[in-house]
Amino acid sequence: MARKLIAGNWKMNLLRPEGTALARDLALRLARTVDPAFDLLVCPPATIIAPIADAVQGSGLLVGGQDCHSAQEGAHTGDVSARMLADLGCSHVIVGHSERRQDHGEIDLMVAEKAAAAQAEGLVAIICIGETEAERNDGRALQVCSRQIAGSLPQGATAENTVIAYEPVWAIGTGRTPTTADVAEVHAHIRAALGARVPSEAAGIRILYGGSVKPGNAAELLAVPNVDGALVGGASLKADDFWAIAEASAG
Repeated sequence: MARKLIAGNWKMNLLRPEGTALARDLALRLARTVDPAFDLLVCPPATIIAPIADAVQGSGLLVGGQDCHSAQEGAHTGDVSARMLADLGCSHVIVGHSERRQDHGEIDLMVAEKAAAAQAEGLVAIICIGETEAERNDGRALQVCSRQIAGSLPQGATAENTVIAYEPVWAIGTGRTPTTADVAEVHAHIRAALGARVPSEAAGIRILYGGSVKPGNAAELLAVPNVDGALVGGASLKADDFWAIAEASAG
């Protein structure tokens, strides 16, 4: 298995001065680390991707987008294409985050189309899945994850161009996390679902856990079988916290 991926989703936070300072801080820490045991990725708002990508170029710190359109160009006011993200120096893009699914009505087919567009431009698509609190309470968490993988994973998904991020919706930004047993169950189920869809690639596709990941619980979560990294929200906005999570991934 490839080394763990620690990805920071900055969401709609930070302006250019503080965003650039945060990215430079992380890039410097990474540069001082001999043979880091993890890959480190930040996904800033689209407005500051360019200066951040320029500031950390060559440092080893990866930069990604938070969303992309399924088309590469055209009459789509306000949208950003995967080609544009690649042009800025991005290596990854998040698609299908629960906030996009809820706030913008994105369905699995739309997520699959965005992921395919990202992969066509050489980006790694981080495909987000996860159940709501009601779905978990109804005992449908595994069923929901299976459905979202079936509908959101594009043709041609490989271990090189695809990452799955399991984020139980009820844990995002709430401070609540599933038990390690729950995380282990869902991640094993996701691995099996990938095996049914892309048998030759399933073992190598990284599966991240996301949802209230912080320095205090990172080591425990990242030690769970089939957890190949973390998608971090609020804690990724503080260099010390985000770096502590990354270091926890080294075991």
